[in-house]
Amino acid sequence: MAQLYLGGVQTGGPAISAADLGRFVEQEITPKFPDGLTVLEGGQRWEGPENTRLREAAKVVLIVLPAGGDAKARVEGVRRAYRARFRQDAELLMAPPACAAL
Repeated sequence: MAQLYLGGVQTGGPAISAADLGRFVEQEITPKFPDGLTVLEGGQRWEGPENTRLREAAKVVLIVLPAGGDAKARVEGVRRAYRARFRQDAELLMAPPACAAL
C-alpha cells in the first residue's frame, strides 16, 4: 500500500475543489490502480518562508499496490500529473520498503 498526501491549495491560487479532485482521481489514479484506493481528508503543516507556520487542507490517498510490475512508475506518474494539473509542489509519498518473504 502507498500513501499519497496531496496538498489542497495551489501556489498563489485558489483551493482545489472537490469536483476537480474527483476528476483527477477518476482520470489519473483509478485507471493506474484498479485494485483499489481510498481518499481521506487530511491536513498538513510546515514551516514556510521567514519562519512562518503554514497549514492547508490535504487529501490522503491510500493506494492498493499490485504485486510486482511497475507500481512505482505509476505512482510517480500520478505525482507528476498532480503537480502539473494543480501547480502543486506540496505532495508526499509514503510507500512501504520492499521486503522478501522467508
